[in-house]
Amino acid sequence: MKLNVKPFIPDDEYFNEAMITDFYEFSMANCLFLQGYKDKVLVFDMFHRKNPDNLGYSISCGQKRLTKFLLNYHFTDTDLAYLKTKGMSDQFLSYLKTYKWKGSMHALKEGTISYPQVPIIRIECDVVGAILIETYLLQTINFHSLIATKATRISGLYSHHKRNVLEFGARRAQGASASLDGAYASIIGGCNGTSNCLAEMKYGKDVFATGTIAHSFIEFFPSEMDAFRAYAEIYPDNVSLLLDTYNVFESGLPNLIKLDNELIQKYPNDPSKRVKSARIDSGDLSRTYKRLREALDKEGKSYITLVASNSLDEKKMQDMEIYEKAKYDSYGVGENLITSATDPFFGGVYKLVAVKEGNKYIPKMKCSESKSKAIIPGKLMAYRIYDKDDLAQCDLIALDEEIIKPGKEIEVVDLNPDSFKKTRKITPIRIEKLLVPYIIDGKKVIDLPSVNEVKNYVKEQIENHIWESELRSEFPHTHYVDLTLKVHKVREELYKKLHGGKI
Repeated sequence: MKLNVKPFIPDDEYFNEAMITDFYEFSMANCLFLQGYKDKVLVFDMFHRKNPDNLGYSISCGQKRLTKFLLNYHFTDTDLAYLKTKGMSDQFLSYLKTYKWKGSMHALKEGTISYPQVPIIRIECDVVGAILIETYLLQTINFHSLIATKATRISGLYSHHKRNVLEFGARRAQGASASLDGAYASIIGGCNGTSNCLAEMKYGKDVFATGTIAHSFIEFFPSEMDAFRAYAEIYPDNVSLLLDTYNVFESGLPNLIKLDNELIQKYPNDPSKRVKSARIDSGDLSRTYKRLREALDKEGKSYITLVASNSLDEKKMQDMEIYEKAKYDSYGVGENLITSATDPFFGGVYKLVAVKEGNKYIPKMKCSESKSKAIIPGKLMAYRIYDKDDLAQCDLIALDEEIIKPGKEIEVVDLNPDSFKKTRKITPIRIEKLLVPYIIDGKKVIDLPSVNEVKNYVKEQIENHIWESELRSEFPHTHYVDLTLKVHKVREELYKKLHGGKI
């Protein structure tokens, strides 16, 4: 069958998210299609093997974006023309021309605390739809989860010492999409605003765009005072100044006090028209904070808040706050947040775990010679088990067909290869089924939450349902991840069959 498509011509303005695909995915899909497997149903799990920065937890994020991508999945004539030049068959291209994603997606609710080896996403779909989405799925969930997790550290959410953090990373982000997705994920992780205007336009007021002024604005005017007055004239209800363009204490602070006194004289009966905040972007931030705070309070200007920026991260802010008692009212954090500079990737993987044959699911497994890379086979379901204090005691990975009930004792196998005692018995007090349906047979079956709903969900989990020992900055407790006996048996038997020994 010959497919008639227009010749492919490169176009740097062209964009279709479905083509964010590693080429080998098309090669495999085309091969399996021509071999007659197009209707074969596969099950893939996406999970991560370690938490960023060796933390005790991660925040899963990006499910909303992935859902919208799958619901809009399609190929254009331009895509088909390109793929024809890459050796894809006419039969396969004809199939892609009208292809819609009709699979099913189960996932952790966006913002759910996640742990290594526990599925974040489960995809069940025909061969083509299961294979071709791998790159976009990993790109989306990995980046969103990385930044949301980092943001819980930057914002102080993890330590219950919340900071007012504004995400200022757009100019340091690794591309436009990273700046937008990073702004969204930062809010999920506890930040209160962003510098990115397009992020607010896309995601709404929960991703609020804000900022002060730049050094260049002040440099433009004949004097710093001229710059301050010009800004206050246009924005009398939102006077936010930058003090370190020339000298904080010889110039910036005296001019700020002078301007605020002028505003008091000009608007004596309107306390909203005052200097609201002052930002410091260089120097010894701790000493500067203490001197500024003392000076402003002495002048009766305790209402002026102080904002810090300048390559901040959670460690610098924590050191200032704990050791030097210098806690700014707000922080602008840029590159160390938007790039998760201390650990700049989230190692999520996407692995085939089962093939559907009739009504049965045949487990599949990548064995490897490394224990850490021997995956958990089968169509799986993940549960969170809570103790008497309603804290997450462990995560349990079961076969999807298994029924786990509260109050019923079960024997589990510890997935940690270093655990001394491999099996133990637990009686769950409360059970949460972690993988919830997002898409079933190509149709959305969930109401996608707002940004603020996800943000509050993250906060509620960290404050009320996670062991404090998992929140430690250094040597956090490793969350228990267990297998049911059935899953353990499937894994051991399959490993033995494929690799000739025990895991």
